[in-house]
Amino acid sequence: MTAPDRTIELISSELSGGSTSARAVAARTVGAAERLNGMLNAFLQIDREGALRRAEALDGEKGGGGALRGVPVAVKDNICVRGMQATCGSRILAGYHPPYDATVTERLNAAGAVIVGKTNCDEFAMGSSNENSAYGAVRNPWDTERVPGGSSGGSAAAVAARIVPAALGSETGGSVRQPAALCGIVGVKPTYGRVSRYGLVAFGSSLDQVSVFGLTVRDAALVLQTIAGRDERDATTADVAVPDYVSQFGGDLKGARIGVPRALLGEGVDADVRARVEEAIDAYRSLGAEVVDVELPHAGYSIAVYYIIATAEASSNLARYDGVRYGFRAEDPKDLREMYRRTREEGFGAEVKRRIMLGTYVLSSGYYDAYYLKAQKVRTLIQRDFLDAFEKCDAVLTPTTPTPAFRLGEKTDDPLSMYLSDIYTCMANLAGVPGVSVPCGLSSNGLPVGFQLMGPHWGEPVILRLADAYERAHPLAARPRVMAAE
Repeated sequence: MTAPDRTIELISSELSGGSTSARAVAARTVGAAERLNGMLNAFLQIDREGALRRAEALDGEKGGGGALRGVPVAVKDNICVRGMQATCGSRILAGYHPPYDATVTERLNAAGAVIVGKTNCDEFAMGSSNENSAYGAVRNPWDTERVPGGSSGGSAAAVAARIVPAALGSETGGSVRQPAALCGIVGVKPTYGRVSRYGLVAFGSSLDQVSVFGLTVRDAALVLQTIAGRDERDATTADVAVPDYVSQFGGDLKGARIGVPRALLGEGVDADVRARVEEAIDAYRSLGAEVVDVELPHAGYSIAVYYIIATAEASSNLARYDGVRYGFRAEDPKDLREMYRRTREEGFGAEVKRRIMLGTYVLSSGYYDAYYLKAQKVRTLIQRDFLDAFEKCDAVLTPTTPTPAFRLGEKTDDPLSMYLSDIYTCMANLAGVPGVSVPCGLSSNGLPVGFQLMGPHWGEPVILRLADAYERAHPLAARPRVMAAE
């Protein structure tokens, strides 16, 4: 492992051994964030004073502290951190500072983590490229003329550039796994109900999940274990025990069964992506796993289903941004109706408006049954496809994305092409199952490629163990061009 790869494990070892301090780690991290942000635009807020103050307090504590003591992390700007902004990448929430912590923020703090800043994202987490932020596009550390993926592109870029070893993002249709693949890092989406959504600004409530980026599978697993578990403030969280993920790593893969839906490796997949994913499948065979064919017959409908359900829920959730209670308000409206109209017209960006209109349409009288109700029925069929597949295998393997990172501006005028970037990821959100994206090499022009493993409900231990086994056997040796220096 090269020196700049300061994983959670390495940082924790240095801190416990006394070769560094939490303040020194925080200072290095904040310095790297400030130095690289002009190139990447990954952070919307860097909290130098808060991070150093927190680190100094940790240094002054006696005892070992939590599992993430002194570890710097970044948090997507749609997750509440008391004392820091939460704009969701939108003008309509400019200047908003929540008076409370999200549950995941509380759990990070309880574990001793140092939150160094809030990361850029597509507005209200709506996008696959991080070009929809009201505060400018994020750039990919591997090639700053290319997108990092979205919507959690700022968190992905911060981890890929080795500013932080881990970061929180959110997923509604692939917004962590997709940028993880495009940035050459690990991204984990938990089972729906595994992690609390309290303090996550809502986009699509039946799909949204706080998710995790890590430099390694181990890093991502450590953070996921920290934030997971039942929360009385979120009725959708399940009272299911959270296992020690990392303790289950290691050993051979004899007896493991990996399902491959061959129909999803055909038309529309970039040749380099297909080649790297086929190599990953062969690697699992060599590690002792059995590769079996499975079918996901309704997977082809997942994008259409997703963009009906997600936009319908967005239309409902974003109705609260009306200029009355908080956030942006249009200046000098002549009456209440104009204040509502102009606030939403001026405060929301084009993609958010598009999705609100789509969602309002599919929920409208005369169209509800034809679109929204039918989409929910097909969603059930997609869930059943996964249940059937997991009768034959422990995890399903597909590409994470159909292509490597594309150029900035390449798809902004073609929303359908942009939406298809999530064709492999959104089915896991619809089914509520966990998924992990793992780097599996580079394309012919030097861009990262990732594959994903999806498991049954509460199957995080299985997919993380499989992901760790591949990563240890085939680590990504290449590093991005823009990277924090020692």
